[in-house]
Amino acid sequence: MKFAVLDLETTGHSSEDDILQVGLVIVSDELEIIESYSSFVRPNIPIPAFITQLTGIDESVVADAPRLKEVIDSLVPFLDDAVLVAHNVGFDAGFLNQALGRCALRPFAGRRLDTIELLRILYPTINTYQLGAVTELFGIPHDQHHRADSDAKATALLLIETVKKLRKLPLLTLQRLSALVDDGSDLSWFIKHTQQEMEYRTVFESNEYDYFNQFALKVREWSDEQPPRAGSVNSMPLTDVSFDNYLADVRHRFEQKFENYEEREAQVAMFQEVYSALNQNQHLLIEAGTGTGKSLGYLIPALYYGIQNGKKVVVSTHTINLQEQLRQRDLPLLDEILPFEFKASIFKGRGNYLCLRKFEGKVNTKDLVSPIEDTVTAAQMVVWLGETETGDQEELNFGNKGSDFWSTVASDTDSCLNRACPWFKRCFYHRAKHESNIADVTITNHSMLFTDVQADHRLLPTYTHLIIDEAHHVEEVAGKHLGMQINYFSLTQAVLRLYKDARSGLLPGLRQKLLYEDDAHQASWLETIDTVIPIFQEIKEHWDKLFEMFYSFTSTSTDGPTENGQSVCRLKKNELPAGWEDGVTVEGNLHTELNRVVRTVDKMVTDIKDRVDDSAVQALITDLNGAVRDLTRLKDELRTFIKLELTDSVFWIEASSVYRYRSVQLYGVPVDVSAQLQKYFFDVKESIVLTSATLSVQKSFQYAEEQLGLTGYEEQGRLKTVQLPSPFNYREQALVVIPRNFPVLKGVSVDDTYLEMLVASLADAAKETKGRMLVLFTSYRMLKQVYEPLKEKLTVSGIQVLGQGIDSGNRTKLTRRFRQTPESVLLGTSSFWEGVDIPGEALICLAIVRLPFQPPSHPLAEAKAEMLQRQKQNPFMKLSIPQAVIRFKQGFGRLVRTSQDKGIVIIYDTRVIDTYYGKHFLYSLPGPKIETMHTDQMILRMREWLSDGKAAETLVHHNETSTEEEKR
Repeated sequence: MKFAVLDLETTGHSSEDDILQVGLVIVSDELEIIESYSSFVRPNIPIPAFITQLTGIDESVVADAPRLKEVIDSLVPFLDDAVLVAHNVGFDAGFLNQALGRCALRPFAGRRLDTIELLRILYPTINTYQLGAVTELFGIPHDQHHRADSDAKATALLLIETVKKLRKLPLLTLQRLSALVDDGSDLSWFIKHTQQEMEYRTVFESNEYDYFNQFALKVREWSDEQPPRAGSVNSMPLTDVSFDNYLADVRHRFEQKFENYEEREAQVAMFQEVYSALNQNQHLLIEAGTGTGKSLGYLIPALYYGIQNGKKVVVSTHTINLQEQLRQRDLPLLDEILPFEFKASIFKGRGNYLCLRKFEGKVNTKDLVSPIEDTVTAAQMVVWLGETETGDQEELNFGNKGSDFWSTVASDTDSCLNRACPWFKRCFYHRAKHESNIADVTITNHSMLFTDVQADHRLLPTYTHLIIDEAHHVEEVAGKHLGMQINYFSLTQAVLRLYKDARSGLLPGLRQKLLYEDDAHQASWLETIDTVIPIFQEIKEHWDKLFEMFYSFTSTSTDGPTENGQSVCRLKKNELPAGWEDGVTVEGNLHTELNRVVRTVDKMVTDIKDRVDDSAVQALITDLNGAVRDLTRLKDELRTFIKLELTDSVFWIEASSVYRYRSVQLYGVPVDVSAQLQKYFFDVKESIVLTSATLSVQKSFQYAEEQLGLTGYEEQGRLKTVQLPSPFNYREQALVVIPRNFPVLKGVSVDDTYLEMLVASLADAAKETKGRMLVLFTSYRMLKQVYEPLKEKLTVSGIQVLGQGIDSGNRTKLTRRFRQTPESVLLGTSSFWEGVDIPGEALICLAIVRLPFQPPSHPLAEAKAEMLQRQKQNPFMKLSIPQAVIRFKQGFGRLVRTSQDKGIVIIYDTRVIDTYYGKHFLYSLPGPKIETMHTDQMILRMREWLSDGKAAETLVHHNETSTEEEKR
């Protein structure tokens, strides 16, 4: 067998387009490159500008190239008896056959393989399949992206890597893949062919895997996990070591490991403050800006305190991203540096872990809802089981339907057999729970903190000392978890688990198994299943009808749209929308039908459980139990929502006109969570450290204290607040430019004059900085309005425009594309204001289009404002301003990420200089140079600043405003 790896550059994607360049590399069955061929092709149509921009191929490059017929005649002999391979083979094979047809030759009818398909299955944890990014990841030389010769060579080397991996898989894994991917496709043939070869060659399975129930796993049984330092000579390593001596030792070890190690003043201060708070049983609010080294700033003192006092410390982050950063970067570093052994564990919500019992059942019965997508997801996971130590879904890169598949195999409380499960000793969730119980420090997330509260503290290990990173999100997460949220798919997915069609779902699966049971009750059970299944159709009809009503309430509501353009309808008991009573009636019918299903299935399940011993039936019964409990929970939550029965809560409906009733989300959220935070955390825990880069507003922590329920704790001596100075020299590193003649935008609508002026200014700035620019919007609607006209202006300068939700909805993918394409401008909204890290030259200009005020008409903001008004307080000053300032500081923080970064922030919202509250924003910044000027002076000023900051001092033709901090 040989592989012909093909890549084509073309004038476009349609059937009228022509081939511009051909690249072909022949790979032998021994996985060696044996031949290659490449040629430009003279097209019959002009080359579009965007193709030239992408490939660098213009008319002059192909002027003397051969015509298509000549190139195809040279190419065809290479394809004899070869398997055609390409990165997205459908595209290249389609163009090849079109070209063969134009040259009056037969189409290529041999087998085809797609390196994207192979990568998806064999490398389930890589987060991109884009050729340039994957070759970089694999360390494959690939100098000229979007050139056929270079792309074909890179794809050939990629093929070699993937086939090598396929051939090295455990035989059990290959056999599982072969049984799963069994659809007569060329991929199916190739896996079977490899499997047969490996069966012929394999004598013994590798002992680097654990084999159980016909799966090859990387992890062994977890029951032998010992507490840290158990049996070690030095089981109490810090008995006579003072904190200062410990820090001196740690500093010395850092100096030995890193040649240019420099101590950061702010980080040293953080060590002392965190240790002091933990040791003196105080709470601490500590703001530490970018560059402080926050993670180590709390981990180093926390591990010392915990180990010396034999107490567990829990660390909570808002994002799984930061949790992963701690796992992959900070903890391994501390493992090398700290003068003692320690154990840290990562513990997430249960739904993040794979349930091996459910997965085994799913794969063995091939219970796949979406045959093509689910087959790939299941195949990915079979390979992943031989690699993962955590079983954490965060490691996987799912396709479109991957998360739907995951929801059917994720671990959950209701369907867990605990110690009765054959997989218990290998269970990923119980392993993580066990590890968190014996660890010195457990790292979790804010969601889990509140889930643990709701589960009566049965999930997290017992703790009295807590560190909360990204603490500015705590209040919002508390609201979500202490409230409720239902969407259209809450029921449809629960029902699909129970019944999809005659073959798929838990009830048909159970029916199939019961056919072989010799029991006096068998006929009655089958009859019950046959009676229950048709009720689902009625339930679905009631549900759809109810959600269509909910959607109609949002479409007629006068409440303003949310930031992402969703329609909103707030619900008040005394002001319900017209037609609400009809909704109550439909919910009543739905409630009755769901009750009927739940009671009937419950009764049958109990009977079967007592009478049938078969383990497969028992496993199905357990899952059925879980699915029925989900339905019960949903039924009760919907009743709470329809009756608006959560005390001190605000209820609303959100929907989008695109997906109409299927997009409906129902919310019930407490208006003020400060009392609950006091009750569950600040009053009962000995010490809680809350840290973030943005906790203060105008150098004051008052807002954070009020939102978190910490008011009055400082006076009692139970709370300390600390603001650490930034290690960066913002005066030298960041210039803030405010175009003072820019029109003020009023309301949500954007007039044409404003839009033209904004697009022109952004385009000028982007040309000056050659892209490398991030533009932050507060509304997706405005981002879309700017995208096309800005793209038009910048394409001619070779600058690419990337839009969130347009080029991709995935923040990680967009940020990666932005980094890989230096000459580009990235337009982002909500999620780009924080958590995006683009250090160095990749980002030198940040534009903030509007101050990030939350729409005052949003139901939660409105309800909070009403509560403040009842307390005779000003909602704008107490709520809107502090919220917006914290978001603004987060946005500003995207620019300077290291001590070498230098850049410019343009604030297009002149309210920062024209209003009485503007100073709250500017005074909250960490001391950058702030200047106002006319729009037409900006480019020259930017040029001077970027070429030499010092030259700036000689300028006289602009106004300058300084913050109070600068005047000192």
